[in-house]
Amino acid sequence: MSNIIFLALLGAVFYYIFKSYGRYTAEYSQEAFKDFSVSYESLKNSDLGLFVALVAKVAKADGHVDALEAQLVGIMFDDIAKVFPEPQKTKEYLKRIFNEEKDNLDNAEQIAQALARALQRNKAQQEQFMGFLIQLAFADGEVTQSEENILATIAEAFAFDPQKYHALFDQFEAMMKNIHPQATLDDAYKILGIDKNDDIATVKKAYRKLVRQYHPDIIKSQGKSEAYIKEATAKTQEINQAYEMIKKSRG
Repeated sequence: MSNIIFLALLGAVFYYIFKSYGRYTAEYSQEAFKDFSVSYESLKNSDLGLFVALVAKVAKADGHVDALEAQLVGIMFDDIAKVFPEPQKTKEYLKRIFNEEKDNLDNAEQIAQALARALQRNKAQQEQFMGFLIQLAFADGEVTQSEENILATIAEAFAFDPQKYHALFDQFEAMMKNIHPQATLDDAYKILGIDKNDDIATVKKAYRKLVRQYHPDIIKSQGKSEAYIKEATAKTQEINQAYEMIKKSRG
């Protein structure tokens, strides 16, 4: 029963992140970008390109991009690409920006300052972007010191109100504390549908199969309801946590 309650609460939290991004980019439309000449350089220096660069740094700040973070980023790429004249080309450039920027934390302040200048007349959008970055840092359940450091660097470059920053951070931290997972190693094997004596290759195969089954991008393309997407997002996180628990138990 506790696992069911955890899954429902976790689904609410991560579906909130999933839906939040749509609000944060709502003012960007196809009409606004209809004359935009899509190139790697033009996209990299645009508001959204700079934002993707910061997303990459937050996602990789703890040393890896986990399954749910990758899915959220994938959804973000789809949503951004839709407003540009050449969506598929745009998506490829966004991936390139993300992959180039995720391992370079040294220029985080410079990029954040560039985005702050671009959005200096739109503080509300700046605050929404900051909120999304904080929420993304919590995607794996906790924020590491390295993630806190990169968020603080970005907030300072934005000249973000410290009280607002801490209020956003504390709000999401409190939400996550209320849904701390109670799953055991036995639960983890059950979630992946495997036996504890199965080798690591079987574990990986089961994990990848389930992630593909519940991937939000796939669910979204099938025209499923928002409630179903919410459940699938929660299930993906549960699958990811089970896999990480099994890997740690095997050294």
